[in-house]
Amino acid sequence: MESRVSIDGTHTFHSNRALLLEWAGMGEWTIDPFCTTCPSYVGPPTRSDQVRYAIFGGAQHIRRRAVNLGKTWLPGILNPHTKVVQRWNKLFCISSLIAIFIDPMFFFLFSVREDYNCLVFNNAAAVTVTVVRTLTDTVHICHIFLQFRLAYVANASRVQNAGQLEDDPKKVAMHYLQGWFVLDLFTALPLPQLLIWTVVKRYTGSQNGANYAKNVLRVVVLLQNIPRALRFFPLLIGRSASGFVFETAWANFVINLLMYLLAGHIVGSCWYLFGLQRVNQCLQDKCRDERENGCLSWYLDCGDNTKSDFTYNDSARNFWINSTYVGTKCLGDDPDFFYGIYVMGVQVAMEKRVAVKYIYSLFWGFQQISTLAGNLIPSLFVWEVLFTMGIVGLGLLLFALLIGNMQNFLMALGRRKLEMQLKRYDTEVWMKRRRLPVLLRRRVRQAGRFRWVATGGVEERELVADLPEDLQKDVQRYLCLELVKKVRLFELLEDHVLDAICERLHPKLYIDDSEIFRAKKPVERMLFVVRGKLESMGEDGSAVSLKDGDFCGEELLSWYIDVAGVSSGKKSSGISKTMGKHPLSSRTVRCLTSVEAFSLEADALEYITTHYKRAFKTPEVFVIILEIAGCKTYTKSLEGTQSKGWFEASSIFEPP
Repeated sequence: MESRVSIDGTHTFHSNRALLLEWAGMGEWTIDPFCTTCPSYVGPPTRSDQVRYAIFGGAQHIRRRAVNLGKTWLPGILNPHTKVVQRWNKLFCISSLIAIFIDPMFFFLFSVREDYNCLVFNNAAAVTVTVVRTLTDTVHICHIFLQFRLAYVANASRVQNAGQLEDDPKKVAMHYLQGWFVLDLFTALPLPQLLIWTVVKRYTGSQNGANYAKNVLRVVVLLQNIPRALRFFPLLIGRSASGFVFETAWANFVINLLMYLLAGHIVGSCWYLFGLQRVNQCLQDKCRDERENGCLSWYLDCGDNTKSDFTYNDSARNFWINSTYVGTKCLGDDPDFFYGIYVMGVQVAMEKRVAVKYIYSLFWGFQQISTLAGNLIPSLFVWEVLFTMGIVGLGLLLFALLIGNMQNFLMALGRRKLEMQLKRYDTEVWMKRRRLPVLLRRRVRQAGRFRWVATGGVEERELVADLPEDLQKDVQRYLCLELVKKVRLFELLEDHVLDAICERLHPKLYIDDSEIFRAKKPVERMLFVVRGKLESMGEDGSAVSLKDGDFCGEELLSWYIDVAGVSSGKKSSGISKTMGKHPLSSRTVRCLTSVEAFSLEADALEYITTHYKRAFKTPEVFVIILEIAGCKTYTKSLEGTQSKGWFEASSIFEPP
């Protein structure tokens, strides 16, 4: 069997029946009619086959390696609510804010050279602005790539709930491509940089070159900033797809202030550029009047010749510079041209230092926005009048939005204080109407002040009640669990019982000299001290000090344990028989200082001992209950538990 390669690369075969039968007898015959497994087909490759494999096979290998490497380093679909994405959104907002600040800086690259009566281009400042703008464009390009890997909430899933994240890579990519991709891509293009180093460099120094380059640059910067603003401002003043970008009130205050400053920066930059254009118009008009004196239009463009020692070798140009009155008529103190609102813009345009030009333009824009352009008298030039009208409209809009937001923020900072003052006023009116004694009024005022200092006007119970149930449990457990475990009996209970106890604890505030328990009065709560000092005084004059981490009123716990029949092992006597009856206290507990505490009310203890009766019948807990039931006097718990509370046996209390 023979084989040869044809011109188109296909194989033609010349076989004979004998050889095929021989291969079939050797067991090498397959159902392949082209005999691709025959030695002659897979025989030694020709030179052209080797070259073809080296080119196409190597390229396919490189492509497979690149694809595998890309899959290895390419992140999966990201959740927009993760901290990494939130931090990136903040970085992107800051970068966009810098870009919006940088773009008007391109206008300051042009200035007026007074000694030559021409416009010049600042090459050194252009390098700095180009580098900063390129960095912000890089961040924007990274943001575009991130959007292809960022999950989104499908609109169809918002019908019945908050929405479900779509994490299919193809759907995520198509959603972004059909949405903001084109706008983001146009914004990230380095168009101002390309114009600066191609168009501007090419046309400056020619006839009307600076004016042409200036106009093109203005159009490109404005066209790029409009879509950038559409994407950037909602992230600041509104919400992103992943929630608020800047959540704190102070951050929003600073952002509103920066946006007001940004508006002044844009207005001042446009004022400088339009003033430069009016100067150029004046120079051209006066140059046409001096055409017979040798003035040519390209004399008004000096290119990037900003050095002070630069001189022209053109004798005709030097003659015109020395003999012309164009500079006096357009750039002098008393110009023969009505600049309108750009009078100071002429002096700013002739300033060599870029920082000075920028600061004054920023001041001018900030001043006009704040005063709604009240001191401006424009000329009859139509675009100047429209620009003044735009300043007035922008000032009104900023006052309505940004200044309003800042005012709301400042009012929000003092809202709690205002509420406290109103409540204090209402309290004073009420005490005066009820004619409370002076001492009692003083204590009411003290209680109000302490409540404000302790809570800052925030109702903790309302805040916790708005949280999900599992989060409420975690918060209460963090705040109260250590205090609850100070009770030796509670320390041995299971976690679900401790959680039930923590859920029913409520914050309490007491001022100094307040009586929490009084001797021979019913005990209605169990108290856990968070902060402050108390004194427990017995009928026999014995005193026990209580401070942070201590507790009192645990005889109420013994009472309900006995009512539930846990200590005696008998059946519960029934809650209905003890309704409204609590043990009497034989000690008086008084606050020595202002006290913050958590209280466990009687109905909560009743619920715990009734519904979790089995938890109190474990051997370890039952031993503690028997110890409590056998005790006859108050005891300061210094040994064993290391807690500094006090308790009394329930058997010595009689229901009232």
